[in-house]
Amino acid sequence: MNTEFYVLTVLFIIVFFLIRARILGKQLQIYILKPFATLVVITVALLSFLNPDHNTIYTAGILTGLLFSLGGDIALLFQENRKAFTLGLGLFFVVHVIYILIFTVLGSFSVWDVITLLVLLAAGSGFYNLIKSNLKKLQIPVIIYIVVISLMVSRAVSTLFNLSYFSTEQAVMISLGAILFYFSDLILAANRFWKPWRFHHISLVFYYTGQLFIALAACYF
Repeated sequence: MNTEFYVLTVLFIIVFFLIRARILGKQLQIYILKPFATLVVITVALLSFLNPDHNTIYTAGILTGLLFSLGGDIALLFQENRKAFTLGLGLFFVVHVIYILIFTVLGSFSVWDVITLLVLLAAGSGFYNLIKSNLKKLQIPVIIYIVVISLMVSRAVSTLFNLSYFSTEQAVMISLGAILFYFSDLILAANRFWKPWRFHHISLVFYYTGQLFIALAACYF
């Protein structure tokens, strides 16, 4: 796993400088570093092909999701433009749908899935009530997005109850990755539609670490 270690080190360095650029308002650096960080995560998923026991379905699905994530990241570089923000939202919607399909095809169902989903939807409903007055024409898209990301996290957590297929390490990485992804979106939405938060840049740490765990799980088949 030495190769992965070096790639992870590069990613954390990039994210550090990306947050620094966001704080200092270095827009050109942001335009370069944000897509570059996503490309590093894509590289982590690609490294799973070096493992003769890799699962092609999982890796191909995650890579597809990451490519849409790259498009979403680029669109959200211009999120002050409503059309760009809506495009980014749509691309990440597709990402979550892809992850849902992968976790479902390779996973299983149990009563815990229903409980997890209901808890997530209740939390999402409460959060929506906080931000809905500022959403304007985005109310319906945001409701749909909340439902799909809640379902994505629920399906990710379901891997913890399907250890006959996923290893314990994979299930933990997938579940933790999805939860971190969820919180990164929560922070972004709260900062944009509820109350501006001085430390909202921490969402980048949650986002890239979450995507990293999901991609890294491909190396553990």
